[in-house]
Amino acid sequence: MAPLSKAGAALTALREELSGAVLAPGDPGYDEARTVFNAMIDRHPAVIAQCETQADVVRSIRFARDLDLKVAVRGGGHSVAGMALNDNGLVIDLRRMHKVTVHPASLSARVEGGALMSHLDRATEPYALATTGGRASTTGVGGFVLGGGSGWLERAFGLAIDNLLGVELATADGRTVRATAEENPELFWALHGGGGNFGVATALTLRLHELPAFAIALLLHLPEHGPEVMRAYREIIETGPDEAGGGVIYMTGPPEEFVPEHLVGKPACAALLTYAGTEDDMRKIAQPLLALPHETEIVGAMPYADVQCMIDDPPGMRNYWSAEYLTGLPDELVDVFCARAESMPVPTGTQHVLFPEGGAVAAGPADYPVPYRDAPWAVHPFGVWEDPADDERCVQWVRDVRADVRPWSTGAVYLNFIGEEGSKRVAAGLGPENTRRLAAVKAEYDPDNVFRFNHNIAPL
Repeated sequence: MAPLSKAGAALTALREELSGAVLAPGDPGYDEARTVFNAMIDRHPAVIAQCETQADVVRSIRFARDLDLKVAVRGGGHSVAGMALNDNGLVIDLRRMHKVTVHPASLSARVEGGALMSHLDRATEPYALATTGGRASTTGVGGFVLGGGSGWLERAFGLAIDNLLGVELATADGRTVRATAEENPELFWALHGGGGNFGVATALTLRLHELPAFAIALLLHLPEHGPEVMRAYREIIETGPDEAGGGVIYMTGPPEEFVPEHLVGKPACAALLTYAGTEDDMRKIAQPLLALPHETEIVGAMPYADVQCMIDDPPGMRNYWSAEYLTGLPDELVDVFCARAESMPVPTGTQHVLFPEGGAVAAGPADYPVPYRDAPWAVHPFGVWEDPADDERCVQWVRDVRADVRPWSTGAVYLNFIGEEGSKRVAAGLGPENTRRLAAVKAEYDPDNVFRFNHNIAPL
């Protein structure tokens, strides 16, 4: 840490030179600026630099290096581990950099580093274009993509990294570089799953796909029907087209108009079938689900950008998540999964989720550092609650889900789905050989491990 006199002078200079605002403890807006998605995270940075340009980002990195400050990077602030914040360091806050420029002729979009999914989805919607995005509109595009990128469209269009065409990066030594398949190709490879380890992504260029129609079938079932719901859903995914996605989700019935009164605040099993196509085609493949007894249904065409907002969690909730990627979905595992739903914390926002993989995910480039690509299914225990008194039981329930399904686990994991689970889990999310290669890239672009508030890769 630099002497106070030097730190004070440097902070004054940063305030004068940055286009955006610079906040320190006690400044108006500071507490709001340090609030992130997960209410369990309560950290107090020394400085928050609300950058508006790439030059602001570079200036902020140099400020931190001059004062030997820790650096965290905030996009959407959606990391369950709170990686967007630190204590007594610098936070580079990108949220003012959220412009999305769509190029329909080339089926691509340039997305600034602080854009949220809602910015991207709403920008591409008028052109009937889309790309794989996160399942919540408040997720930051940058962290989502660089971490791999799993979403409703992945079986049709691949993981988000499969659609990554270029990254504009501010590096630890205050340079700006561009990474594409032709320019800095090894860095470009590392950014396909290596997260924020190599610099601050100030903009990303993404491939878009034509999406003239999108449809869903959302059915709520009594929880005791869960096993037959899962088997019907498994049949649809394993025999149907790659355009089909969605998931099976045990949840507490929310107080929404479409939820019957007898399920509000009670356990329910939801089947969500998403379809990158027309309602008529979706209905044809949805028949095994529609034929089962259910309490309510929403079936029809719906704009993809609207579907992206369906499961947005309210702010101020406490979160703990994890995941296991599976070798398959045999009947025994179906029964184990459904049995664990009986102990799910209710009423909370906690969700017991099964996602289908496969399709374009499995068919994507095998070289990228995403070793979970070949798993056909994923279990994602998603703990969400409000009362700190529930911390222990909700965290333990998530861990119990992982323990239940571990006999069927591939051992790999999507890192954006988990919090701080240790270096072995980071390696499981990247692959052992990939981890060594990534460490070499880290040593070239960030030898001092400046960018370590992430699923960290130590420099070789």
